[in-house]
Amino acid sequence: MFNLLIEETVRIWIAGGWLMIPLTILSGIIYKSVFSLFFELRRQRFLSADQNRWAHWIDVPEEAEGDLGAIIRHTSEDIESEADLRRRFAEVRTTLIPDYTTRIRTATILVSAAPLTGLLGTVTGMLSTFAGLSISTAGNSIDLVAGGISEALITTQTGLVMAIPAYVLLSRITRYRDDLELFLVKAENLAVQAYSRRKAA
Repeated sequence: MFNLLIEETVRIWIAGGWLMIPLTILSGIIYKSVFSLFFELRRQRFLSADQNRWAHWIDVPEEAEGDLGAIIRHTSEDIESEADLRRRFAEVRTTLIPDYTTRIRTATILVSAAPLTGLLGTVTGMLSTFAGLSISTAGNSIDLVAGGISEALITTQTGLVMAIPAYVLLSRITRYRDDLELFLVKAENLAVQAYSRRKAA
């Protein structure tokens, strides 16, 4: 069963023509970058942490743990004013958010290239089809027409099959990035409130 699946996959890959090579390479690059982003953002476990717990950490930074603890300690040590506190949070956001945004944008461009490459295969496949129609020899003509149509359909389908799951993952990745940004804003507001309470005490 598995061998038949491999044989069928190889047959389809060959029938897709030379554009299957760049499509395969593009697919590897797309899914490496998309999965790398997805799992990296998912590892930010503090996004799902209990708000009461990390709010307590902001009040008592020395008890903070993990990645969130490192952020809280960085933003609370040697703070002399509210402006210093906000500057520290701005540093954290500048370190994390733009990097993710740039990588998401790059991944989106790569994913968009997949159906366009498939469309290029449609064009080359149709050219092969028309070349087959222009040949007078019946046997060769039918083979060329069938091969051209096969190439046109396979490359288009491959480009779409590559792009659709990647777009779904990118939407989830974008949501994770937005959640991270919102989390940092909430943490900053709570830290400012905690600092104001300490100053007033």
